[in-house]
Amino acid sequence: MRIVLLGAPGSGKGTQAKLMIEKYGVPQISTGDLLRAAVADQTSLGMQAKAAMDAGQLVSDDIVLGMIRERLSESDTDDGFILDGFPRNMAQAEALDAMLNSLGKPLQLGLLIDVDFDVLMQRLTGRRTCESCGQMYNIYSSPPKLDGQCDKCGGTLHHRSDDNEETIGSRLRVYENQTSPLISYYRNQGKLRKVQGVGEIGDIFTAVNKVLADMPSGGEAPVAEKPAAAVSSPAVKEKKESKPKTAKKKKASKKKSTKKKAKKKVSKKKTTKKKSKKKVAKKATKRKATKKKAKKKAKKKATKRKATKKKAKKKATKRKATKKKATKRKATKKKATKRKATKKKATKRKATKKKAKKKATKRKATKKKATKRKATKKKATKRKATKRKR
Repeated sequence: MRIVLLGAPGSGKGTQAKLMIEKYGVPQISTGDLLRAAVADQTSLGMQAKAAMDAGQLVSDDIVLGMIRERLSESDTDDGFILDGFPRNMAQAEALDAMLNSLGKPLQLGLLIDVDFDVLMQRLTGRRTCESCGQMYNIYSSPPKLDGQCDKCGGTLHHRSDDNEETIGSRLRVYENQTSPLISYYRNQGKLRKVQGVGEIGDIFTAVNKVLADMPSGGEAPVAEKPAAAVSSPAVKEKKESKPKTAKKKKASKKKSTKKKAKKKVSKKKTTKKKSKKKVAKKATKRKATKKKAKKKAKKKATKRKATKKKAKKKATKRKATKKKATKRKATKKKATKRKATKKKATKRKATKKKAKKKATKRKATKKKATKRKATKKKATKRKATKRKR
Protein backbone atom coordinates (compact mmCIF):
# COMPACT_ATOMS: atom_id res chain seq x y z
CA MET A 1 0.00 0.00 0.00
CA ARG A 2 1.75 3.14 -1.27
CA ILE A 3 -0.63 6.10 -1.18
CA VAL A 4 -0.60 9.88 -1.49
CA LEU A 5 -3.45 11.59 0.39
CA LEU A 6 -4.97 14.57 -1.43
CA GLY A 7 -7.51 17.05 -0.15
CA ALA A 8 -8.03 20.64 0.92
CA PRO A 9 -7.35 21.86 4.48
CA GLY A 10 -10.17 20.60 6.71
CA SER A 11 -11.14 17.71 4.42
CA GLY A 12 -10.32 15.14 7.14
CA LYS A 13 -7.15 13.64 5.64
CA GLY A 14 -5.46 13.37 9.04
CA THR A 15 -8.42 11.56 10.63
CA GLN A 16 -8.65 9.03 7.80
CA ALA A 17 -4.86 8.53 7.84
CA LYS A 18 -4.99 7.62 11.54
CA LEU A 19 -7.74 5.05 10.89
CA MET A 20 -5.75 3.58 7.98
CA ILE A 21 -2.64 3.30 10.16
CA GLU A 22 -4.60 1.43 12.84
CA LYS A 23 -6.16 -1.01 10.37
CA TYR A 24 -3.36 -1.67 7.88
CA GLY A 25 -0.28 -1.08 10.05
CA VAL A 26 1.55 1.17 7.58
CA PRO A 27 3.23 4.42 8.71
CA GLN A 28 2.00 7.91 7.87
CA ILE A 29 4.81 10.06 6.48
CA SER A 30 4.10 13.72 7.13
CA THR A 31 6.65 16.24 5.85
CA GLY A 32 5.96 18.54 8.80
CA ASP A 33 6.73 15.75 11.28
CA LEU A 34 9.86 14.79 9.30
CA LEU A 35 11.14 18.38 9.34
CA ARG A 36 10.57 18.79 13.09
CA ALA A 37 12.23 15.44 13.86
CA ALA A 38 15.24 16.17 11.62
CA VAL A 39 15.76 19.61 13.20
CA ALA A 40 15.44 18.14 16.71
CA ASP A 41 17.90 15.30 15.93
CA GLN A 42 20.28 17.78 14.23
CA THR A 43 20.79 15.62 11.15
CA SER A 44 22.57 17.07 8.12
CA LEU A 45 19.28 17.60 6.27
CA GLY A 46 17.72 18.94 9.45
CA MET A 47 20.47 21.52 9.87
CA GLN A 48 20.03 22.61 6.24
CA ALA A 49 16.27 22.93 6.76
CA LYS A 50 16.81 24.91 10.00
CA ALA A 51 19.19 27.29 8.23
CA ALA A 52 16.58 27.92 5.51
CA MET A 53 13.80 28.46 8.07
CA ASP A 54 15.94 30.78 10.21
CA ALA A 55 16.66 32.82 7.08
CA GLY A 56 12.91 33.12 6.47
CA GLN A 57 13.02 30.94 3.36
CA LEU A 58 11.04 27.87 2.30
CA VAL A 59 12.73 24.50 2.70
CA SER A 60 13.81 23.30 -0.77
CA ASP A 61 12.23 20.27 -2.46
CA ASP A 62 15.61 18.51 -2.55
CA ILE A 63 15.87 18.60 1.26
CA VAL A 64 12.28 17.37 1.72
CA LEU A 65 12.77 14.58 -0.83
CA GLY A 66 16.01 13.60 0.90
CA MET A 67 14.14 13.31 4.21
CA ILE A 68 11.43 11.20 2.57
CA ARG A 69 14.11 8.96 0.99
CA GLU A 70 15.75 8.45 4.40
CA ARG A 71 12.36 7.66 5.99
CA LEU A 72 11.48 5.14 3.26
CA SER A 73 14.76 3.31 3.89
CA GLU A 74 13.43 2.21 7.30
CA SER A 75 11.99 -1.31 7.61
CA ASP A 76 8.45 -0.28 8.67
CA THR A 77 7.83 1.12 5.15
CA ASP A 78 8.40 -2.22 3.39
CA ASP A 79 4.66 -3.04 3.44
CA GLY A 80 3.72 0.47 2.35
CA PHE A 81 3.26 4.06 3.48
CA ILE A 82 0.81 6.98 3.45
CA LEU A 83 2.22 10.31 2.27
CA ASP A 84 0.45 13.35 3.76
CA GLY A 85 1.34 16.98 2.99
CA PHE A 86 3.62 16.20 0.05
CA PRO A 87 3.57 16.75 -2.91
CA ARG A 88 1.92 20.18 -2.98
CA ASN A 89 2.55 21.08 -6.64
CA MET A 90 3.32 19.49 -10.01
CA ALA A 91 7.10 19.85 -9.77
CA GLN A 92 7.15 18.08 -6.40
CA ALA A 93 4.88 15.31 -7.75
CA GLU A 94 7.18 14.64 -10.72
CA ALA A 95 10.29 14.64 -8.51
CA LEU A 96 8.57 12.32 -6.02
CA ASP A 97 7.62 9.86 -8.79
CA ALA A 98 11.20 9.79 -10.06
CA MET A 99 12.59 9.19 -6.57
CA LEU A 100 10.05 6.44 -5.72
CA ASN A 101 10.65 4.69 -9.06
CA SER A 102 14.39 4.68 -8.36
CA LEU A 103 13.70 3.06 -4.98
CA GLY A 104 11.38 0.47 -6.55
CA LYS A 105 8.44 1.77 -4.49
CA PRO A 106 6.18 3.55 -7.01
CA LEU A 107 2.88 5.03 -5.91
CA GLN A 108 -0.24 2.91 -6.28
CA LEU A 109 -2.93 5.49 -5.50
CA GLY A 110 -3.63 9.16 -5.22
CA LEU A 111 -6.57 9.16 -2.76
CA LEU A 112 -8.63 12.36 -2.85
CA ILE A 113 -10.88 13.24 0.12
CA ASP A 114 -13.30 15.53 -1.70
CA VAL A 115 -15.30 18.11 0.31
CA ASP A 116 -17.35 21.09 -0.89
CA PHE A 117 -15.99 24.62 -0.30
CA ASP A 118 -18.88 25.70 1.98
CA VAL A 119 -18.49 22.59 4.15
CA LEU A 120 -14.75 23.26 4.46
CA MET A 121 -15.40 26.83 5.57
CA GLN A 122 -17.91 25.59 8.16
CA ARG A 123 -15.48 22.96 9.45
CA LEU A 124 -12.50 25.28 9.76
CA THR A 125 -14.27 28.35 11.15
CA GLY A 126 -16.20 26.24 13.65
CA ARG A 127 -13.17 24.38 15.08
CA ARG A 128 -12.66 24.55 18.85
CA THR A 129 -9.89 22.80 20.84
CA CYS A 130 -9.75 22.06 24.57
CA GLU A 131 -6.72 23.78 26.11
CA SER A 132 -6.41 21.04 28.78
CA CYS A 133 -6.91 17.66 27.04
CA GLY A 134 -6.77 18.64 23.33
CA GLN A 135 -10.27 17.31 22.51
CA MET A 136 -11.59 18.71 19.19
CA TYR A 137 -15.10 20.15 18.71
CA ASN A 138 -17.01 21.97 15.98
CA ILE A 139 -19.75 24.42 16.91
CA TYR A 140 -21.70 23.49 13.74
CA SER A 141 -21.28 19.70 13.43
CA SER A 142 -20.09 18.40 16.83
CA PRO A 143 -20.55 21.14 19.48
CA PRO A 144 -19.91 20.70 23.22
CA LYS A 145 -22.82 20.39 25.65
CA LEU A 146 -21.93 23.70 27.29
CA ASP A 147 -20.68 26.56 25.14
CA GLY A 148 -16.93 27.09 25.55
CA GLN A 149 -16.49 24.13 27.93
CA CYS A 150 -15.02 20.67 27.23
CA ASP A 151 -17.34 17.70 27.81
CA LYS A 152 -14.47 15.43 28.89
CA CYS A 153 -12.42 17.47 31.35
CA GLY A 154 -14.37 20.73 31.71
CA GLY A 155 -11.49 22.79 30.30
CA THR A 156 -11.93 25.96 28.27
CA LEU A 157 -12.22 25.64 24.48
CA HIS A 158 -9.78 27.62 22.33
CA HIS A 159 -10.55 29.17 18.92
CA ARG A 160 -7.40 29.50 16.81
CA SER A 161 -6.71 33.01 15.54
CA ASP A 162 -6.04 31.73 11.99
CA ASP A 163 -9.42 29.92 11.87
CA ASN A 164 -11.25 32.90 10.37
CA GLU A 165 -12.85 33.35 6.97
CA GLU A 166 -10.08 35.55 5.50
CA THR A 167 -7.12 33.29 6.33
CA ILE A 168 -9.04 30.10 5.53
CA GLY A 169 -10.20 31.57 2.21
CA SER A 170 -6.62 32.43 1.27
CA ARG A 171 -5.44 28.92 2.26
CA LEU A 172 -8.14 27.33 0.12
CA ARG A 173 -7.24 29.58 -2.83
CA VAL A 174 -3.58 28.52 -2.53
CA TYR A 175 -4.74 24.90 -2.54
CA GLU A 176 -6.89 25.47 -5.65
CA ASN A 177 -4.03 27.15 -7.52
CA GLN A 178 -1.11 24.88 -6.54
CA THR A 179 -2.33 21.52 -5.22
CA SER A 180 -5.58 20.84 -7.10
CA PRO A 181 -3.71 20.31 -10.46
CA LEU A 182 -2.31 17.15 -8.85
CA ILE A 183 -5.80 15.64 -9.21
CA SER A 184 -5.56 15.70 -13.01
CA TYR A 185 -1.89 14.60 -12.78
CA TYR A 186 -2.76 11.37 -10.94
CA ARG A 187 -5.95 10.93 -12.98
CA ASN A 188 -3.88 10.89 -16.18
CA GLN A 189 -1.72 8.18 -14.61
CA GLY A 190 -4.85 6.16 -13.79
CA LYS A 191 -4.04 6.29 -10.06
CA LEU A 192 -6.62 8.79 -8.80
CA ARG A 193 -9.46 7.54 -6.58
CA LYS A 194 -12.04 9.86 -5.03
CA VAL A 195 -13.99 9.56 -1.76
CA GLN A 196 -16.61 12.05 -0.58
CA GLY A 197 -15.45 13.45 2.77
CA VAL A 198 -18.95 14.46 3.97
CA GLY A 199 -20.87 12.49 6.59
CA GLU A 200 -19.92 10.31 9.53
CA ILE A 201 -16.22 9.45 9.93
CA GLY A 202 -16.98 5.72 9.96
CA ASP A 203 -18.97 5.92 6.71
CA ILE A 204 -16.14 7.81 5.01
CA PHE A 205 -13.66 5.18 6.22
CA THR A 206 -15.79 2.34 4.79
CA ALA A 207 -15.67 4.11 1.41
CA VAL A 208 -11.88 4.42 1.77
CA ASN A 209 -11.62 0.70 2.52
CA LYS A 210 -13.62 -0.12 -0.63
CA VAL A 211 -11.19 1.94 -2.69
CA LEU A 212 -8.18 0.26 -1.07
CA ALA A 213 -9.68 -3.19 -1.70
CA ASP A 214 -9.77 -2.46 -5.46
CA MET A 215 -6.27 -0.95 -5.46
CA PRO A 216 -3.89 -2.28 -8.16
CA SER A 217 -1.05 -4.42 -6.84
CA GLY A 218 1.74 -2.60 -8.71
CA GLY A 219 2.54 1.05 -9.12
CA GLU A 220 1.67 1.14 -12.83
CA ALA A 221 -1.54 2.69 -14.09
CA PRO A 222 -4.19 0.21 -15.21
CA VAL A 223 -4.09 -0.04 -18.99
CA ALA A 224 -7.40 0.11 -20.83
CA GLU A 225 -8.13 -2.97 -22.84
CA LYS A 226 -8.25 -2.56 -26.62
CA PRO A 227 -11.54 -3.54 -28.27
CA ALA A 228 -11.36 -6.80 -30.15
CA ALA A 229 -11.30 -6.45 -33.94
CA ALA A 230 -14.44 -7.59 -35.74
CA VAL A 231 -13.86 -10.85 -37.71
CA SER A 232 -15.92 -11.24 -40.85
CA SER A 233 -17.39 -14.63 -41.72
CA PRO A 234 -16.28 -16.52 -44.90
CA ALA A 235 -19.78 -16.17 -46.38
CA VAL A 236 -19.51 -12.40 -46.16
CA LYS A 237 -16.06 -12.56 -47.73
CA GLU A 238 -17.39 -14.61 -50.60
CA LYS A 239 -20.25 -12.13 -51.12
CA LYS A 240 -17.80 -9.23 -51.10
CA GLU A 241 -15.57 -11.03 -53.55
CA SER A 242 -18.54 -12.04 -55.69
CA LYS A 243 -19.66 -8.43 -56.01
CA PRO A 244 -16.73 -6.45 -57.31
CA LYS A 245 -17.14 -2.72 -56.90
CA THR A 246 -15.97 0.00 -59.12
CA ALA A 247 -13.66 2.77 -57.83
CA LYS A 248 -16.53 5.30 -57.72
CA LYS A 249 -18.77 2.95 -55.71
CA LYS A 250 -15.92 2.23 -53.32
CA LYS A 251 -15.35 5.98 -52.75
CA ALA A 252 -19.06 6.54 -52.21
CA SER A 253 -19.27 3.68 -49.72
CA LYS A 254 -16.22 5.04 -47.92
CA LYS A 255 -17.82 8.49 -47.71
CA LYS A 256 -21.04 6.97 -46.36
CA SER A 257 -19.15 4.95 -43.75
CA THR A 258 -17.15 8.02 -42.68
CA LYS A 259 -20.38 10.03 -42.45
CA LYS A 260 -21.97 7.27 -40.38
CA LYS A 261 -18.92 7.16 -38.13
CA ALA A 262 -18.99 10.95 -37.73
CA LYS A 263 -22.71 10.81 -36.90
CA LYS A 264 -22.06 8.06 -34.37
CA LYS A 265 -19.26 10.13 -32.80
CA VAL A 266 -21.54 13.19 -32.60
CA SER A 267 -24.33 11.11 -31.06
CA LYS A 268 -21.86 9.59 -28.60
CA LYS A 269 -20.60 13.06 -27.68
CA LYS A 270 -24.16 14.26 -27.17
CA THR A 271 -25.00 11.27 -24.99
CA THR A 272 -21.81 11.73 -22.98
CA LYS A 273 -22.59 15.43 -22.59
CA LYS A 274 -26.12 14.60 -21.45
CA LYS A 275 -24.78 12.02 -19.00
CA SER A 276 -22.18 14.44 -17.69
CA LYS A 277 -24.86 17.12 -17.29
CA LYS A 278 -27.08 14.66 -15.46
CA LYS A 279 -24.16 13.68 -13.23
CA VAL A 280 -23.38 17.34 -12.54
CA ALA A 281 -27.04 17.99 -11.77
CA LYS A 282 -27.17 14.97 -9.46
CA LYS A 283 -24.02 16.12 -7.70
CA ALA A 284 -25.46 19.62 -7.34
CA THR A 285 -28.70 18.24 -5.91
CA LYS A 286 -26.72 16.03 -3.53
CA ARG A 287 -24.63 19.01 -2.45
CA LYS A 288 -27.77 21.06 -1.90
CA ALA A 289 -29.30 18.22 0.09
CA THR A 290 -26.16 17.86 2.19
CA LYS A 291 -26.07 21.61 2.73
CA LYS A 292 -29.72 21.60 3.81
CA LYS A 293 -29.08 18.68 6.15
CA ALA A 294 -26.04 20.42 7.57
CA LYS A 295 -28.05 23.61 8.06
CA LYS A 296 -30.88 21.70 9.73
CA LYS A 297 -28.42 19.91 12.00
CA ALA A 298 -26.74 23.21 12.80
CA LYS A 299 -30.13 24.80 13.61
CA LYS A 300 -31.12 21.87 15.83
CA LYS A 301 -27.79 21.98 17.58
CA ALA A 302 -28.08 25.76 17.96
CA THR A 303 -31.53 25.38 19.53
CA LYS A 304 -30.20 22.67 21.82
CA ARG A 305 -27.34 24.95 22.77
CA LYS A 306 -29.75 27.78 23.50
CA ALA A 307 -31.87 25.47 25.64
CA THR A 308 -28.80 24.23 27.51
CA LYS A 309 -27.64 27.82 27.94
CA LYS A 310 -31.05 28.82 29.34
CA LYS A 311 -30.99 25.86 31.72
CA ALA A 312 -27.46 26.73 32.77
CA LYS A 313 -28.50 30.36 33.30
CA LYS A 314 -31.51 29.28 35.36
CA LYS A 315 -29.31 27.00 37.44
CA ALA A 316 -26.79 29.80 37.86
CA THR A 317 -29.50 32.26 38.94
CA LYS A 318 -30.90 29.71 41.39
CA ARG A 319 -27.42 29.13 42.76
CA LYS A 320 -26.90 32.87 43.10
CA ALA A 321 -30.25 33.27 44.86
CA THR A 322 -29.48 30.44 47.27
CA LYS A 323 -26.03 31.88 47.87
CA LYS A 324 -27.56 35.30 48.60
CA LYS A 325 -30.07 33.77 51.01
CA ALA A 326 -27.33 31.82 52.72
CA THR A 327 -25.17 34.93 53.03
CA LYS A 328 -28.14 36.90 54.42
CA ARG A 329 -28.83 34.18 56.97
CA LYS A 330 -25.18 34.11 57.96
CA ALA A 331 -25.16 37.90 58.27
CA THR A 332 -28.29 37.90 60.44
CA LYS A 333 -26.85 35.11 62.59
CA LYS A 334 -23.62 37.06 62.98
CA LYS A 335 -25.55 40.20 63.94
CA ALA A 336 -27.63 38.26 66.49
CA THR A 337 -24.53 36.68 68.00
CA LYS A 338 -22.85 40.08 68.15
CA ARG A 339 -25.88 41.57 69.90
CA LYS A 340 -25.96 38.72 72.40
CA ALA A 341 -22.26 39.10 73.00
CA THR A 342 -22.57 42.86 73.54
CA LYS A 343 -25.51 42.33 75.91
CA LYS A 344 -23.53 39.76 77.90
CA LYS A 345 -20.57 42.11 78.05
CA ALA A 346 -22.82 44.96 79.20
CA THR A 347 -24.39 42.82 81.92
CA LYS A 348 -20.97 41.65 83.03
CA ARG A 349 -19.77 45.25 83.18
CA LYS A 350 -22.80 46.27 85.24
CA ALA A 351 -22.26 43.34 87.62
CA THR A 352 -18.60 44.19 88.01
CA LYS A 353 -19.50 47.85 88.65
CA LYS A 354 -22.02 46.85 91.33
CA LYS A 355 -19.46 44.59 92.97
CA ALA A 356 -16.90 47.39 92.86
CA LYS A 357 -19.41 49.81 94.45
CA LYS A 358 -20.25 47.31 97.19
CA LYS A 359 -16.56 46.78 97.87
CA ALA A 360 -16.04 50.56 97.98
CA THR A 361 -18.93 51.06 100.41
CA LYS A 362 -17.64 48.24 102.57
CA ARG A 363 -14.18 49.81 102.59
CA LYS A 364 -15.67 53.21 103.54
CA ALA A 365 -17.68 51.62 106.39
CA THR A 366 -14.63 49.79 107.70
CA LYS A 367 -12.62 53.02 107.49
CA LYS A 368 -15.30 54.91 109.42
CA LYS A 369 -15.40 52.21 112.10
CA ALA A 370 -11.65 52.31 112.35
CA THR A 371 -11.62 56.10 112.70
CA LYS A 372 -14.36 55.89 115.36
CA ARG A 373 -12.36 53.32 117.30
CA LYS A 374 -9.28 55.49 117.13
CA ALA A 375 -11.27 58.52 118.33
CA THR A 376 -12.75 56.55 121.23
CA LYS A 377 -9.30 55.28 122.14
CA LYS A 378 -7.92 58.83 122.10
CA LYS A 379 -10.75 60.07 124.29
CA ALA A 380 -10.17 57.21 126.74
CA THR A 381 -6.49 57.91 126.91
CA LYS A 382 -7.18 61.62 127.50
CA ARG A 383 -9.55 60.80 130.33
CA LYS A 384 -7.05 58.54 131.94
CA ALA A 385 -4.42 61.22 131.73
CA THR A 386 -6.65 63.84 133.35
CA LYS A 387 -7.52 61.46 136.14
CA ARG A 388 -3.84 60.82 136.90
CA LYS A 389 -3.10 64.51 137.02
CA ARG A 390 -5.78 65.04 139.61
